[in-house]
Amino acid sequence: MSKSDSIHRSKRAYYSDSITNFLEQSSEEIFGKIAYSDSFTQTLDTQRNTWNREITILKNQLNDITEGQILFEYIIPRMGKRVDVVFLHQNIIFLLEFKCGDTEYKRSTYNQVYDYALDLKSFHKESHNKLLVCLMVSDCAPAQPHSINIVNNIVEPIACNADNIRQAIDAVCAEYSETPFNYQVWEESPYIPTPTIIEAAQALYNGHNVHDITRSDAGAINLTITTQAIQRLIADSKENKRKSICFVTGVPGAGKTLVGLNIAIQHTDPTKEDFAVFLSGNLPLVTVLQEALARDKVKQDKNKGFKTTLDAARKAAASFIQLIHKYRDFYIDNDYCPPEHVAIFDEAQRAWNKENLIPYITQKRKIDDFCYSEPEFLISTLDRHTDWAVIVCLIGGGQEIHKGEAGMPEWFDSLRRSFKHWDVYVTPQLNDSEYLQNREWEDMVSELNLHENSSLHLSTSLRSYRTPNTSLFIKALLDVDIHKAKGLYQEIKDKYPIFITRNLAKAKEWVKSVSKGSTRYGLLASSGALRLKAEGIYSNNDFQIAEWFLADKDDVRSSYYMEDTAKEFNIQGLELDYTVVAWDADLRFKDNEWTYHKFSGNKWQVIRREEKRLYLKNAYRVLLTRARQGMVIFVPSGSNEDATRNPDFYNGLFTYLQTVGIQEIR
Repeated sequence: MSKSDSIHRSKRAYYSDSITNFLEQSSEEIFGKIAYSDSFTQTLDTQRNTWNREITILKNQLNDITEGQILFEYIIPRMGKRVDVVFLHQNIIFLLEFKCGDTEYKRSTYNQVYDYALDLKSFHKESHNKLLVCLMVSDCAPAQPHSINIVNNIVEPIACNADNIRQAIDAVCAEYSETPFNYQVWEESPYIPTPTIIEAAQALYNGHNVHDITRSDAGAINLTITTQAIQRLIADSKENKRKSICFVTGVPGAGKTLVGLNIAIQHTDPTKEDFAVFLSGNLPLVTVLQEALARDKVKQDKNKGFKTTLDAARKAAASFIQLIHKYRDFYIDNDYCPPEHVAIFDEAQRAWNKENLIPYITQKRKIDDFCYSEPEFLISTLDRHTDWAVIVCLIGGGQEIHKGEAGMPEWFDSLRRSFKHWDVYVTPQLNDSEYLQNREWEDMVSELNLHENSSLHLSTSLRSYRTPNTSLFIKALLDVDIHKAKGLYQEIKDKYPIFITRNLAKAKEWVKSVSKGSTRYGLLASSGALRLKAEGIYSNNDFQIAEWFLADKDDVRSSYYMEDTAKEFNIQGLELDYTVVAWDADLRFKDNEWTYHKFSGNKWQVIRREEKRLYLKNAYRVLLTRARQGMVIFVPSGSNEDATRNPDFYNGLFTYLQTVGIQEIR
């Protein structure tokens, strides 16, 4: 093979060739091709030594095989990850993760190679119906008996050392006869990825763009379309010296935050006029994303041979993603003009109203004449520019979950009061009850320079990537649209499992059984679920949210232990793969409608204010839309001996969930 052929075939791997050619070529030639593909990075000597060791081992182990294709450093474009070795043989995909020098088989290696298989199975088009086999190779570890366990067409990681890889491959091939497929087509297969918001933030921060890391199917293509629409709006506002505000809407999990991060990262140069800042009032989201970016930065730099301290990485991440409150407080009681011409406000519906912001500013800053709501003040800071500015508001419908959150209408009230000279870009979906809060659309937008742009709406949930209709099902469920909920549940149940149970232990057991590799799961409950304490669930406890989302399975602080319970405030804007949602008597179902309650002192009290009812309903909307792959809803049985846990408080809900078709785990 010529150098040009080698380069052409290395688009998806550092080295790719038939097993026959691999065995005929010298180790030096193979290493040279791998190193050439990696020539644009500063590879550590340890990595080069590892490649040489892998080549030696595989030449020895595969020495008389005549059929197959072998690939070194097969790239998973979604996150820039690379599988050490892929061996396509007998129409089976073998994934080899090497840990050269290891004398034991580590759980982290098990999870790592399993994650590769899960990624390929979910997002790699040509792997959906193929058999994938995971081999974890600790070359210096003692031999273990090979056990072949298959789940969803993935053979769970088999422990191998330098001398028995061939034995494991032969054992699998003897047991399974697979349908032939074209190895070259598999190698060049497109990915249709759906990363978590944490993975997406890391990828964008490392230089990818939204097109690289998101699905390319028709159902989710509007991520790119929405990004392009905002970019055009920024360019037009800059060119025509206009001030513009746009509202990006979308179903839960559609990628609103992802779009905002992508725009912010593409405008991070403070020397340019279109410099942008990403702002969020969601402290847990900011905390988790900042820490995830910092840890990943340290890891990526270490792999490149650079040393970056975690403190330095944290400071850099904090300058990219900021808490909206810190940004706001900096501009109070002065006329400073922000360096940014573009501001992205994530979860803009959670901005504070006047009634809550004014007392806060009065007390904290000792300013008596402050008279703004948070939306009005934030618009005013960008209005200090004399030429142009753009505000991008990322709006979630039915997402207001806390007292004082103004919702979408306050942004329009602020514009009508003080900023009628701004251009306002909206989606048709804003004229929906989830956004309007019992307001009339025509009254809200009167006298504004209104422009409708359907490209600013994200209609497909990426969180539940197995089916786009999960969020629609949850909406129908909470709206008590039983007929619609039944139909949607039948559409999603095979791809996105939802179960109910009265047994918490069974709920936990189920999510553990379906979660392989580092697939993340956790326990959720509303902040008002105070009588779940009797079930061992504490919804008012404090814990380290970054560790809950980022720590490994062996860390008691992680979500995996299901000891700390995340509330709607902790989890909004973030996501897990599987969840256990514990449902208390704060939101009950009786006589075909919801009843709303708050536990105070030693008894439940009825919530009568419509605003507080909305917050409670939205809390459950948030909790029920956090899982990417499936969930179990735990409904306690209650107790006849405890008036605060009367079985009637829970039975109506359980019957309702059964009515729409959700099956029980017994």
